[in-house]
Amino acid sequence: MDSIKAMQILPNVAKQAQTGKTTPVSGRHTPEELKKIKKACADFEAIFTYELIKSMRKTVPEAKTGMNFGKDSYMMIIDQKLAENISNEGDGLGLQKMLFEQFTKINSPGR
Repeated sequence: MDSIKAMQILPNVAKQAQTGKTTPVSGRHTPEELKKIKKACADFEAIFTYELIKSMRKTVPEAKTGMNFGKDSYMMIIDQKLAENISNEGDGLGLQKMLFEQFTKINSPGR
């Protein structure tokens, strides 16, 4: 009986609960909040991507040339910018999209 009422009142929520698919809800968050959530997700993906690049760079053997003043700082800046560009280009790695959907999805009944 309760499920019939839920389906009559909230047909989209009932349909999503049956299919298991969820979508972002603009009514639950203000446009400004959605913008902040999206920015936070993009920033998190950029930080995650930077850590991946940093870990990958550690696997490459260093050339011992002797004069490497500032090389570590320069490489850190390059890696940060590369991570930001990867994150901002298209869907990035896809992590920010998944996080955004999780933070803004409809909580379906029974989950």
